[in-house]
Order: sequence, then structure tokens, then C-alpha cells
Amino acid sequence: MDSKLILASKSPRRYELLKQMGLDFEVIPSRVIEDFVQTESPKEHVIRLAEAKVRDVASEYPDCWVIAADTIVYINGSILGKPENQEEAIEMLRRLSGQEHWVLTGFSVCHLEKRKSDQETVQTAVKVKGLVPEEIEWYVQTGEPFDKAGGYAIQGIGSFMIESIRGSYTNVVGLPLCELIQMLNRLGAIKIADGRWLNMS
Repeated sequence: MDSKLILASKSPRRYELLKQMGLDFEVIPSRVIEDFVQTESPKEHVIRLAEAKVRDVASEYPDCWVIAADTIVYINGSILGKPENQEEAIEMLRRLSGQEHWVLTGFSVCHLEKRKSDQETVQTAVKVKGLVPEEIEWYVQTGEPFDKAGGYAIQGIGSFMIESIRGSYTNVVGLPLCELIQMLNRLGAIKIADGRWLNMS
């Protein structure tokens, strides 16, 4: 392992967000299944999955700093996952149309050998404009909704429907960078030296 920092996610969006910070890291996705527990609150759900993902990968690389996250969209108390087909994508976008919803990310950082870990949740309010059926059908046909929580990508084609946001933009993309970098710095995983971020062993 050349890098001492691991992103436990196969999300290309999380990869790009971390990469733009200039961090040196490896990508090793967790094997955790993103299941739902009926009695959980949205916050409990994302923290449970983020911690399960970080522990799964950290158990294999106990001498590394591991980052994991889980992001959900919820509206009126209902969690919207990733649509599995065209009908689900259309239904999700109909529910979001003209409404404000919440994007919630739970993220966790862990270094088993150092016995250091922390976790946090970040929430952002997003308002979607009123969508006409033709817009929904067109957007679904682009294929973009199918691997996105809530059925849209704020950083992609789906940006056309976003009327406003309150809170962290990168959280809606999938990883709240401000809070994550603060946590990594606080735990001693990274520091700035010679004008760039350095990983700490």
C-alpha cells in the first residue's frame, strides 16, 4: 500500500471530490450491502452504513486511514434510494418536483492501529423546481438517475432542475468536503506542508 489513505467507496463522484483536493489515496470499495432498517431514522441509517463500510475496509488495512460515507435523499420522512428502473426513477422525480427535500451524508474516518476514529452527519436542503412530465421523461432517458440517491445528479445534467440549496453543495454530490477535511486534519491523518496536503502515517 503506497498511500496511507483509503477511500472505501466506488463512487466516481467521491473520488473526484477527494482528487481535486490534491490528496494521495487508494480506492478500495467496501463489501457492505446498503440495506434499510425500518426503525432507523435517516441519521441513524447513514451513520450505521458509513461505520460498517469503514470498519470493513479498515479490518483489512489496520495501518491506514480509511474514509467511508453513505448518502441518502429523503422527503416527508421517506428515504429515496437509487432507482432500479425507469418507473422508479420517474416516480422519484415526480415526488421531488416542486418540493424541498434533504440530502444527508454520514461519513466515518478510522485508523485501527492508532485507535482513532470519528463520524459525522451533514444535511443539505435542496429545492427542485416544478417539473413537467416531458422534462422528467427526458431526464430519465439520459440514464443519469440510475446510480444516484434520489434519482438525480446535482453536478450533472440534473442541475437544470435545482432551484436552490441551503447548506453544503459537495454534500449533495456525495461527500461534504469541508467537514471531512476538518476531521482528517483534527485526527492527524493529513496536514498542509510545502503548499500541499500530506498524508500522515
